[in-house]
Amino acid sequence: MASSEQQEHAVALLQPKVGEAYTTDGSLDIDGNPALKHRTGGWRACRFIIGTEFCYCLAYYGIMYNLVTYLTTVLHQSNVAAAKNVSTWQATCFLTPLAGAVVADSYWGRYRTMVVGCCVGVAGMLMAALSALLPLLMEEISTPVQEFILFLGLYMLAFGVGGLRPCLMSFGADQFDAGDPSERMSKGSFFNWYMFTLNCGSVISTSGMVWVQDHYGWALGLAIPAMVLSVGLSCLVAASRAYRFQRNRGSPLTRVCQVVVAAVCKFNVALPADMALLYELPEDASVMKGVQRIEHTSDLRFFDKAAVVTASDEEAAGTAPCNPWRLCVVTQVEELKILVRMLPLWACIAFFYTGTAQVNSTFVEQGMAMNTHVVSLRVPPASLVTFQMLTTITLIPLYDRAFVPAARRLTGREKGISELLRIGAGLAMVALAMAAAAMVETKRARAAQAGMEPTSILWQAPQFVLVGVGELLTTIGQLDFFYSQAPPAMKTVCTALGLLAVAAGDYLSSLVVTAVSWATTTGGRPGWIPDDLNEGHLDRFFWMMAGLGCLNLVAFASCVMRYKSRKDC
Repeated sequence: MASSEQQEHAVALLQPKVGEAYTTDGSLDIDGNPALKHRTGGWRACRFIIGTEFCYCLAYYGIMYNLVTYLTTVLHQSNVAAAKNVSTWQATCFLTPLAGAVVADSYWGRYRTMVVGCCVGVAGMLMAALSALLPLLMEEISTPVQEFILFLGLYMLAFGVGGLRPCLMSFGADQFDAGDPSERMSKGSFFNWYMFTLNCGSVISTSGMVWVQDHYGWALGLAIPAMVLSVGLSCLVAASRAYRFQRNRGSPLTRVCQVVVAAVCKFNVALPADMALLYELPEDASVMKGVQRIEHTSDLRFFDKAAVVTASDEEAAGTAPCNPWRLCVVTQVEELKILVRMLPLWACIAFFYTGTAQVNSTFVEQGMAMNTHVVSLRVPPASLVTFQMLTTITLIPLYDRAFVPAARRLTGREKGISELLRIGAGLAMVALAMAAAAMVETKRARAAQAGMEPTSILWQAPQFVLVGVGELLTTIGQLDFFYSQAPPAMKTVCTALGLLAVAAGDYLSSLVVTAVSWATTTGGRPGWIPDDLNEGHLDRFFWMMAGLGCLNLVAFASCVMRYKSRKDC
């Protein structure tokens, strides 16, 4: 008897406590069982995800940064054609993540989407390398064949990037249990180190990868990125048993459309005085299993009509399940409300990237009109972007290890300051960067007009540093914001919104530059941004961008005051 009791006692000690052993957010392990905290997730899993991110950035930017050189020198494209092809491909790489996010949230899940995307990306990079290898294998190879193989590989890579970009970030954040305070703080650090890794990969690509391509040929220079991405794929798969997985809950876009359609169909239906009468399924219903219920909120009342139960809905419910295009649950309605609330903030964030887009366009043009010699070295104007990257790389560890703990003691917030305050501070930094660029341009133009020695290109360093600080604050802050505010079933889609903001900012930058050129060149005038900057007024353009940045900051502050956070709902 004694030995039997001792055995039962030993078994009880070996069994983990339910409250401590499993995650509280409903995540699963790779076998589909509830995830154990001490075996899955956390930094043990995120180290592999960040390793994959580093390999992806090294490979992708290793091709992107020098692609225009390959098109002009090897394929003999004109500068205009090469620039157009690179811009179109880059825009595609920022648009495909939205499609990849929908696939991940609706069908495959984040992990499977990443694996498939990585495989397609590796195949695309190998095709690009083949386009450079063919002339070495075949003496007579036509340029159109090379171009076809190259662009086939590039657009395969674009679709692979669509599966990787939104999922890596959100899948990494999934590894931290939102119900555990210590893991919630680690989630904020994850976004910081994610961007740290991205910038490290970018810096190595701008130097190491480009150097290999220039000195050892394009066949090797394009094959190395494929090998690096293959290492990233191996790194991702190696930790499969350590990951936490979230359940798929169907297409988020379908659910959003269902709410809109149902609300429009019930346009003339009056809302009940008691919102508790709105349609909601019981928690033990089969379709609600694993779904986090979202409580009703009082704003955006029009969409509540989608959850009003009418007499026709009651009649239909007696013979068959409710038609989701006619009647939606409150949780589904609230998912749409969350997205609608975020859109004005998203628009302000998109304009932030209109400012940062000047780094690769007007900042470079400004640098080309300056003295590019520092001591005995010639500094390429495009290389000053290194100041931006190094600023971000240097400040991220300081922000995460010094600023956040100090701010946490003062504010009591887990992340030190709110995501929206962090984003707003970044918007202010880019406005200051535009003002700094305007003052530098004024100094440069006065020196040129007076016949003095050209202004040194190092005067541009402060504006690049300010953009780097803005990237640290806004880019990381908006990724954290969209993920934390997103409905549980739309994490990847909302993360993709951050990438879509970059594409929208780039397109808006082109529109602004085109509009300014059209408005300032009427009547035969050279305009603000002529080919010879000494004849124009680039400083006025920068002052205009600084002014628009300030207006954008005011608009953002107004949206923040009206915004209802999920935690406040």
